Amino acid sequence: MDQTLLNRDFVKGEILLFDKPLDWTSFDVVNRVRYLLCRKLKIKKLKVGHAGTLDPKATGLVVLCTGKATKQIESLQAEEKEYIATLKLGATTPSFDLESEEDQSFETKHITLELINEKLKQFIGEIDQVPPVFSAIKVNGKRAFDYARGGHDLELKARKIWIGAIEILDFNMPELCIKITCGKGTYVRSLARDIGESLGSGAYLTALRRTRVGDNKTENAFSIEEFEKNIEDL
Repeated sequence: MDQTLLNRDFVKGEILLFDKPLDWTSFDVVNRVRYLLCRKLKIKKLKVGHAGTLDPKATGLVVLCTGKATKQIESLQAEEKEYIATLKLGATTPSFDLESEEDQSFETKHITLELINEKLKQFIGEIDQVPPVFSAIKVNGKRAFDYARGGHDLELKARKIWIGAIEILDFNMPELCIKITCGKGTYVRSLARDIGESLGSGAYLTALRRTRVGDNKTENAFSIEEFEKNIEDL
């Protein structure tokens, strides 16, 4: 995808790729880009939306749509996605990532590369997955993470998801790095939890990076800093 900004019509509609920084929400990216575009174009309002939320503790590709291109958000969300995930084996956190502190520890002496390879097979294809309670899923009109952060018990129902492939990139106890190809609605944090349980231990995400959405890849994405500079130079 052409990521130059010359001759782009943001009001009519454009698709932009961004490499989301750590601890930014997807809406932080949307709000910053909308502000920069409105200031440059000298307009008060511009429709900007993202095609798939990325957790604050994750980095990588966020696809933004402006103007009439926001009509493509639903189809972009349905595209296959690719992630690089780093798991810590032998422990868990309530949020399944670094957003919360470790709450339990487990034995790992029995875990081998052969065991991991064997257990990962059960997650390929269409599977049932319970989303994390620390998520933006709405329950009775309220986000699940609002219940979780308020200390309320919440039981979310399993949903059908699809995982195309899981490839082990590196394994050095307690760290496991994997590449995941999956469909819409997959929570990699939940996958980390489930992998830990399947190994008779525990696991949570220490790093997550989205590298691809459909044919769109991070190597073609703007950093926020690059976008700001390019906008100023127009």
